[in-house]
Amino acid sequence: MPAPYSQDLRERVIGFMVLGGSARAAATRFAVSVSSAGRWAQRWRADGRARPRAMGGDRRSRLSGHRLRVLQLVARQPDMTLQEIRSALAASCAITVGVSTVHRFLTAHNLTRKKTRPAKLAGIVAVRDWPGRHPGRGGTGCAGFARAVAAQDGGADPSRPRDWPTPARARRSGAAASR
Repeated sequence: MPAPYSQDLRERVIGFMVLGGSARAAATRFAVSVSSAGRWAQRWRADGRARPRAMGGDRRSRLSGHRLRVLQLVARQPDMTLQEIRSALAASCAITVGVSTVHRFLTAHNLTRKKTRPAKLAGIVAVRDWPGRHPGRGGTGCAGFARAVAAQDGGADPSRPRDWPTPARARRSGAAASR
């Protein structure tokens, strides 16, 4: 983010506008935006000064006060999704935060959420041994999930409706599922 305009420039723009110039004329003359000139004049009329406001926002997490509760939730049920953690916090602590806030908080505490929830809902137990899993990563690959679901579904390819023909490349390689 760029630095704020100097106080000297702000005072010159405000002085021009106090003498009867418009915000648009001041913006053109001093090479600033019309909205900046208007905001500076408005702040000058309200407060008597047009200092730059503090830049940046509050970098503290809203969950820092509820640290123990979040860590207890994760320790008690490690397969909770971010949305479930968010809902549990809203119910128990009466704090409403976004899913991204929960994700940033868990990342800051070196706790990662694995995307194994769809696999558990589908009844797949051996998530780590999926053939589509990327080596060296804690998560699973989409191809592995699709193959596991297809295996449970009798070998059908989950990305194609049943009545679509099998591609010629898959027929040649023998990779097509039997119908």
